[in-house]
Amino acid sequence: MSSNTVYASLSRRERQIMDVLHEENPISAKDIQLKMPDPPSYSAVRALITRMVDKGVVAFSREGTKYMYRPVQAQNSVQASAISRLLKTFFKGSKIKAVTALLDADGAEMDAHEIEELERKIARLKKQSK
Repeated sequence: MSSNTVYASLSRRERQIMDVLHEENPISAKDIQLKMPDPPSYSAVRALITRMVDKGVVAFSREGTKYMYRPVQAQNSVQASAISRLLKTFFKGSKIKAVTALLDADGAEMDAHEIEELERKIARLKKQSK
């Protein structure tokens, strides 16, 4: 089973741990617990991390007396997989439908810099397609 498939099958709590690991790593189990929303007990966090190590999505190293954890897969790889599933599930594979939905939902909140960045990316794509 690929790591993307394993990542897609993570529980809500495991995904929360992955979010923490992608924000800061390496990180201890105690610090993971402190950064989780409505955190479970420390022993529950340790059990979840152990299960995630067994699944191959989390790795660890020892620093002194602490075990430090990090994601096995880079965040951009996980993001690409998540976007692909999102497109397939909610937008029938259509990138334009997904972008339109994002702009309809949050377009008014974009600042001038973000709009310019979006325009540059569109211009680059136009050049590449010629």
